[in-house]
Amino acid sequence: MKVVKFGGSSLSDAKQLEKVANIIKNDPARRIVVVSAPGRRFADDIKVTDLLIALHGNKVTGLSTDDAMEQILERYESIINDLGISHALLSDFKNILDKYLEDIEDKDRLLDALKSCGEDFNAQLLSEYLNKTGVPTKYMPPKDAGIKVTDEPSNAQLLPESYDLLAKLDYTEHVLVIPGFFGVSETNQIVTFPRGGSDITGAIVARGVDAELYENFTDVSFIYSAHPGHIESPHAIKEITYREMRELSYAGFSVFHDEAIEPLYKNKTPIMIRNTNDPEVEGTKIVADREFIPEMPVIGISCDEGFTSITLRKYLMNRQIGFTRRLLQILEDHEINIEHIPSGIDNLSVIIRSNQFEGNTKLEDIMKDIEENLEPEDMYVEEDLVILVIVGEGMKEHIGIATKTTSALSDNNVNISMINQGASEISMMFAIAIEDEQKALKAIYDNYFQHVNV
Repeated sequence: MKVVKFGGSSLSDAKQLEKVANIIKNDPARRIVVVSAPGRRFADDIKVTDLLIALHGNKVTGLSTDDAMEQILERYESIINDLGISHALLSDFKNILDKYLEDIEDKDRLLDALKSCGEDFNAQLLSEYLNKTGVPTKYMPPKDAGIKVTDEPSNAQLLPESYDLLAKLDYTEHVLVIPGFFGVSETNQIVTFPRGGSDITGAIVARGVDAELYENFTDVSFIYSAHPGHIESPHAIKEITYREMRELSYAGFSVFHDEAIEPLYKNKTPIMIRNTNDPEVEGTKIVADREFIPEMPVIGISCDEGFTSITLRKYLMNRQIGFTRRLLQILEDHEINIEHIPSGIDNLSVIIRSNQFEGNTKLEDIMKDIEENLEPEDMYVEEDLVILVIVGEGMKEHIGIATKTTSALSDNNVNISMINQGASEISMMFAIAIEDEQKALKAIYDNYFQHVNV
């Protein structure tokens, strides 16, 4: 049995929904479908989720909600008209939106309720269409499916008992269509997952029903060894491990959300990335273990922008008991999350996502606290850093990866601010200036993939 998830680009208009219906019909093993909200139909289009957020913004600021409401309903009306299904759905959608706007006073609760409508309406619409085409289908809202979550708005975390409830789902007589992105709390509140929420729902459902395969349909046929927007015709990855995917997702690969890997990792459920527009291509398979390919020690390269580093230097730092702990305590006191901590015997750096310093004085306050409490001999900040990550299970078996990579960067005049290798030995991180991002990516890609034919 397969659980199938379709992203927003796969459900953006009626033509795409027809493709989705055919994909479901062509494989009887596809018994549970998780859907996103309609995505962009063209480059300058607006996602339905963004329209719902705009509707919320108008409501809480006292502006008219008429235009935003009309845009949302027009998107669904267009799909309903083109698919030839009942307009009664559209009336239901309008009534639900009106009810939320009228009844929910708390602005955070209202935002979650409105955002959930994108996926919820799409699930109802797809279910209706599948039934029309002769596929017995049942719309299954998260509450009925058993997706129970914690109660913090926009930050839902799954409650463990959900897996027992999901295991009881009956998909023998009907294909089940479940909206992604949200669950229901024990106080019956709609709560959305963080970013990548529909991927998270799909993974949760696949684990809960113990699916043999979780298929994630999007608008690309493969996960590539580097972003196609940065590297021309990059190598298509046929098979990648959970650990490799997690490292690459963290560093900017957006095809599959990193938090969506965790539920499947525990059950070792394989994941297949596939293309709605080219469904015959098998795509990239994410697995627990894969065979090591000697000529490919590195499987992927990724860059993520927007980092700041704070570096401290102090002679005999390594002899001072509790130095690192006190530094981390200062950062915790200012509610700052840390990404990496490269260190030497007399120096230590912390790398932090820069958005945590936006619109506040936290960076200045942290520097002052460090000066007063740790008395470093030297301290400096580097901003606008890019984290470049190379990933591969074969790296730990291959001698000279660090030398080969740093040589490629040096030969292309890329200055490295710092290097960090995890204890797992399947990834290596380099901090570089943002202006060097493109040439660094190309230099490393050419170094590892120019002659790869697998």
